[in-house]
Amino acid sequence: MMKKRSISASKASLVLFLCQMISALDVPLDSKLLEELSQPPTITQQSPKDYIVDPRENIVIQCEAKGKPPPSFSWTRNGTHFDIDKDAQVTMKPNSGTLVVNIMNGGKAEAYEGVYQCTARNERGAAISNNIVIRPSRSPLWTKEKLEPNHVREGDSLVLHCRPPVGLPPPIIFWMDNAFQRLPQSERVSQGLNGDLYFSNVQPEDTREDYICYARFNHTQTIQQKQPISVKVFSTKPVTERQPILLTPTGSTSTKVELRGNVLLLECIAAGLPTPVIRWIKEGGELPANRTFFENFKKTLKITDVSEADSGNYKCIARNILGSAHHVISVTVKAAPYWITAPRNLVLSPGEDGTLICRANGNPKPNISWLANGVPISIAPEDPSRKVDGDTIIFSHVQERSSAVYQCNASNEYGYLLANAFVNVLAEPPRILTPANKLYQVIADSPALLDCAYFGSPKPEIEWFRGVKGSILRGSEYIFHDNGTLEIPVAQKDSTGTYTCVARNELGKIQNEVQLEVKDPTMIIKQPEYKVIQRYGQVSFECIIKHDTTLLPTIIWLKDNGELPDDERFLVGKDNLTIMNVTDKDDGTYTCIVNTTLDSVSASAVLTVVAAPPTPAIIYARPNPPFDLELTGQLERSVELSWIPGDENNSPITSFVIEYEDGLHEPGVWHYQTEVPGTQTTVQLKLSPYVNYSFRVIAVNEIGRSQPSEPSEQYLTKSANPDENPSNVQGIGSEPDNLVITWESLKGFQSNGPGLQYKVSWRQKDVDDEWTSVIVANVSKYIVSGTPTFVPYEIKVQALNDLGYAPEPSEVIGHSGEDLPMVAPGNVQVHVINSTLAKVHWDPVPLKTVRGHLQGYKVYYWKVQSLSRRSRRHVEKKILTFRGNKTFGMLPGLEPYSSYKLNVRVVNGKGEGPASPDKVFKTPEGVPSSPSFLKITNPTLDSLTLEWGLPTHPNGILTSYILKFQPINNTHELGPLVEIRIPANESSLILKNLNYSTRYKFYFNAQTSVGSGSQITEEAVTIMDEAMASRQVDIATQGWFIGLMCAVALLILILLIVCFIRRNKGGKYPVKEKEDAHADPEIQPMKEDDGTFGEYSDAEDHKPLKKGSRTPSDRTVKKEDSDDSLVDYGEGVNGQFNEDGSFIGQYSGKKEKEPAEGNESSEAPSPVNAMNSFV
Repeated sequence: MMKKRSISASKASLVLFLCQMISALDVPLDSKLLEELSQPPTITQQSPKDYIVDPRENIVIQCEAKGKPPPSFSWTRNGTHFDIDKDAQVTMKPNSGTLVVNIMNGGKAEAYEGVYQCTARNERGAAISNNIVIRPSRSPLWTKEKLEPNHVREGDSLVLHCRPPVGLPPPIIFWMDNAFQRLPQSERVSQGLNGDLYFSNVQPEDTREDYICYARFNHTQTIQQKQPISVKVFSTKPVTERQPILLTPTGSTSTKVELRGNVLLLECIAAGLPTPVIRWIKEGGELPANRTFFENFKKTLKITDVSEADSGNYKCIARNILGSAHHVISVTVKAAPYWITAPRNLVLSPGEDGTLICRANGNPKPNISWLANGVPISIAPEDPSRKVDGDTIIFSHVQERSSAVYQCNASNEYGYLLANAFVNVLAEPPRILTPANKLYQVIADSPALLDCAYFGSPKPEIEWFRGVKGSILRGSEYIFHDNGTLEIPVAQKDSTGTYTCVARNELGKIQNEVQLEVKDPTMIIKQPEYKVIQRYGQVSFECIIKHDTTLLPTIIWLKDNGELPDDERFLVGKDNLTIMNVTDKDDGTYTCIVNTTLDSVSASAVLTVVAAPPTPAIIYARPNPPFDLELTGQLERSVELSWIPGDENNSPITSFVIEYEDGLHEPGVWHYQTEVPGTQTTVQLKLSPYVNYSFRVIAVNEIGRSQPSEPSEQYLTKSANPDENPSNVQGIGSEPDNLVITWESLKGFQSNGPGLQYKVSWRQKDVDDEWTSVIVANVSKYIVSGTPTFVPYEIKVQALNDLGYAPEPSEVIGHSGEDLPMVAPGNVQVHVINSTLAKVHWDPVPLKTVRGHLQGYKVYYWKVQSLSRRSRRHVEKKILTFRGNKTFGMLPGLEPYSSYKLNVRVVNGKGEGPASPDKVFKTPEGVPSSPSFLKITNPTLDSLTLEWGLPTHPNGILTSYILKFQPINNTHELGPLVEIRIPANESSLILKNLNYSTRYKFYFNAQTSVGSGSQITEEAVTIMDEAMASRQVDIATQGWFIGLMCAVALLILILLIVCFIRRNKGGKYPVKEKEDAHADPEIQPMKEDDGTFGEYSDAEDHKPLKKGSRTPSDRTVKKEDSDDSLVDYGEGVNGQFNEDGSFIGQYSGKKEKEPAEGNESSEAPSPVNAMNSFV
């Protein structure tokens, strides 16, 4: 809270900052609080500065104000006190300063012309209104004049002058004919800004006698008509072509002065044949984008919201095939005063300091003057705490008697601004306005906002505690808002409990407790599933949920996003939906929606209905069409229709559909009339007037619809007034100065008679205007021109025909056209929450400056540069849209340690308004990304070299690198972890004292002051010890191994000879018969009972040995190459050369049932193992 301090000129900037903080203290709109606090008057409503009134109506001059105690009111007229008690025609509304001048009971509006000003006063000061200039509107008649016919040669130019009477405000001009139809306009024929009708060249079709200029005076809702003008075009052959000349403006140059913020309209209309084309340029510059519009077939240049930068020379060029003409308009943009900083109310405590700042700009520069309680400050009572310094009033060490209302007046020759701002000195202890023990309920993992609305003077400090006597809440898991609200961005179940808000200032403290309950989210644990069901079957969808036990869920079932059919076949259970006797129309998507007071979830499934298997004995088909249609009991509005049903074809008829044809309005088109049950064969039909009816009937059963019956006889009903009015009446402006009224036209049979027309009526809402009406036919749209921008209108459209009107229509509210917003959001503030998230606040723009439907605000933001690299890059602007009147928003996805800019724009239906000044903010450091690469090179017996690249996104200033590594053994187990911290300026490292022939895994990451970033991993192996490698001798080159192999080969040769001899002696064995019975000539095992071998086929007799025991060419022995080597013969193990049966036999005494034991391992021993078995 601010201490008492003196103010000097050298500390002006500090004073401004401090008083802006103080001015943020506002009195909340709490009714109980407002009743207790004293407050100077504030003008809340007043009439416009230039107030044009209807001389036929009472004059109401508004002046409303609030304050405590309630203010009293007084008025001045033309600078002197206006004693309303002495004027019987003037009264003041009770508890208000609004004046009512009674014109309707004999008063004359002209007698009350003048300048009025209202003063609202109470014991704490006086506020004053603007100077309100009262002028009655005038709509004078057209002066009578004798108009001679215009005889013009074909191809010549022509100007028809309107010269409307001077009215207040000026009238809206338009040209029409005797039938009240607008005269068509084009590049050749168009109306100028002064109301005259210009012909670039006349054509024979321009001959007519009813060119009529109309002047519409909106305030009095009157339209004045000029006498018709006659134009006769005579032809000469040939028609002479002419190069362009300018009809308006005349000469080669002209000047134009426009005020800042207004719409600049420049016009060039040219004569010539062929019709010239107009083009606009700005000398020495470009026409402003997004604010430049071309109207009246490019003859009018329109620039909206002009500023001083739009001053300059604008050239219009008229061109046709014969040449060109041009005109230069020198535009100067002046400016009435406009606010840079308007003074804002100050709520101070005794002894505090503050300032009122009043800064305005304009062209010429406005003069700033101050008043205190409506009196020039130079002659106002002295206040020792007050010092005036140009556009600033400085308050030092204020006391309660310093309370007053100050007025700042900024004026130049083009206008003035007047603003009231009070200084209210209050000494109030803190008050908490949020109800005690208020309960907040949220769903887990969603934000929780706990309110602590407060007031006090000096402005209290707010602290939050967990529980009643818990510790103060701090940290990034909480967000503390300026209005006292505590935000828990992600509430968890353990966030449930009591939270205490404490508000304190130097006059005292107060606390309040609120309760937070965090509920479990509602979930659908068993969702409905896709089903395919046969027709007439039964189907069920499940929707089993899990929810917080303290919440009461409701389950709703939808079909195709609509309500379930009202059919008893649909049975809704506690957690399921069952459909009985399914039909084709039950096909669709079924959705289960579960709602609680805090959340909602849904799940959907599709039901597909297929045809049931056909029953051959019964053939179902659509019914035959009804016949013998008969009309009886014909009345004006009803008739009775009867028919005979056709064959139902084994499927009962469920209903009959009756359709009608209107032979008078839509011959050949059939419309739905009604539907009756299948047991009914007569129906009473309601009819409309002026329709030539024919009817037909269609039978419906479960299979489908029959063909239509033959049409009935025709019946023509009598005409009548329309029964209904057009529907879907809307009023939406397409341009800032018009109102487009549209409606859906009545269909032919709805007209009820010939001569259908529409009476279109409109009037501006809330201004007590009379209705303006036109009658149109064969259209569904009418454009009202010359309307104010975006104001509400009451609209109604009534149907009528030759017999009369439809009932009185209902009124709808429409709006005239929107225009681009005028001002940018102010007081844009950015609160950086963390390195990737920021929150932006802004003040809402005044609704009257939106000039349209407020759609929301757009925040444009972009990265300017990275603070760690100091390098700029291509600016990619991002846009976030916040709907409605929201005044804050979150900016996600920011890059840490970067500089950003943003601006805010208001959006309406027309587009975006101007951007607020760019706001610069910076994000703090974050953790870095992983290093861009990690390479391990130069492996030796005990060292490895590591090289790495900087992180792609440092996200701050790197402080160091962290290297962790650990060995990996042959079973992929990890050894102890070693950690090394490396300076940030290093890019390589040699690791020494490592184990030879060992695989290592490395983990590498960078660090900033915030913490460690993500890591990158790599693996590498140190090389083998050379001495140990030299001891691994190639055994294939050793003499003892060669001798051993020779002995084995000799033994195999002897065994083969013995086998051959015994085979020749054995004759034919029974095994031969078994071999013949098998397609696969596998070698059979030796028979044990007779000591003979199984017989081999001839293909095996000479089969060579495969994959012999050969060593690789590099003379090394590898285990994977030893599968085809010999086995040792010790211990009775089965011997084999290889797995494909090149040599298989049993040489031990094992029985036949044991061979599988010898094949338990699919891998034969290596030669090294075989050698060891002989040692």
